[in-house]
Amino acid sequence: MSDNPPIAKSDSGARSQRHSGLRVIAIYEVIKTLCLLVVAAAAFHLNHAENFERLVHWLKDLSLDGSSNLRWTLVTTLQDFGPSKFVAIGLVTLGYAVLFAIEGIGLWMGKHWAEWFTVIATGSLIPLEIYELLHRFGWIKLAVLVGNVVIIVYLVRVALQPRSSS
Repeated sequence: MSDNPPIAKSDSGARSQRHSGLRVIAIYEVIKTLCLLVVAAAAFHLNHAENFERLVHWLKDLSLDGSSNLRWTLVTTLQDFGPSKFVAIGLVTLGYAVLFAIEGIGLWMGKHWAEWFTVIATGSLIPLEIYELLHRFGWIKLAVLVGNVVIIVYLVRVALQPRSSS
């Protein structure tokens, strides 16, 4: 026989719903982690001068109708960066990937600290997201901002709920 008191159905349902919500956010964090790992790998790959020059040459020779302006902006930006700056980009990207991985794993495991960790980490980027949105509006930027605000509000509500001591 168990020493734990029986769990009320409504408490069990609320816990299950909370757990599902945390899992969805955890999957989102893991997807961001994987995307950032790809970006970091590409950045470290572009650190080598021959790979960098190959990409710039490929972009210059690429013929895409209607995208010439974007293509030349990208080529100019890459040339201004040069291959050496991609190590810094790769390291920063890896740092964010580690942050998102910690958030995702902690949320997947239902850890209370991960809820607050994600609120703080995500919330700290909101001012930058607002600035970027106001500086250069984009629907994707707006969707990311709204999504992050929804995640923060949800996690604060979950984190403030009383927990059983079991």
